[in-house]
Amino acid sequence: MGTGRIGPADKPVDVALAIPLTWMNQSGTAVLELLARLGCTLQDLTVVHDDLDMEPGRLRLKRSGGAGGHNGVASIMTELGTDQFFRLKIGIGRPAPSADAVDYVLEPFAQDETTVIEASVEQAVLALECLMVEGIDAAMNKFNVHDKQEGDE
Repeated sequence: MGTGRIGPADKPVDVALAIPLTWMNQSGTAVLELLARLGCTLQDLTVVHDDLDMEPGRLRLKRSGGAGGHNGVASIMTELGTDQFFRLKIGIGRPAPSADAVDYVLEPFAQDETTVIEASVEQAVLALECLMVEGIDAAMNKFNVHDKQEGDE
């Protein structure tokens, strides 16, 4: 776990970043213990996770919601007894139809995806800073955008 401060000098925000060392499917145990140790509430929690249902590199901030098939998020919801915590999803796309999703999420990114993912991680850092300093609404308005695609109006 790392701690620090972000934001403007006159209104710094204390932050902690943790990567659970539990199995992903048991992330909730680590999150529950971390919140207790830091004396934080659910309003202080933002879970960052991958999302198979979004194209690689796309970001989406959410206030709450279901697990969307993500076992780590499901574990967190079970341990906390609620879905009321912020999430930052980072799209990783779906595997080929013949590929196993479990294997896909554990494999390194393909060479052509690396640049997109690295850029999305940089954007994710900015999105998290915006969320913590300016609030969820400002962060969602700024970072929950996507390029118009054919058929969008």
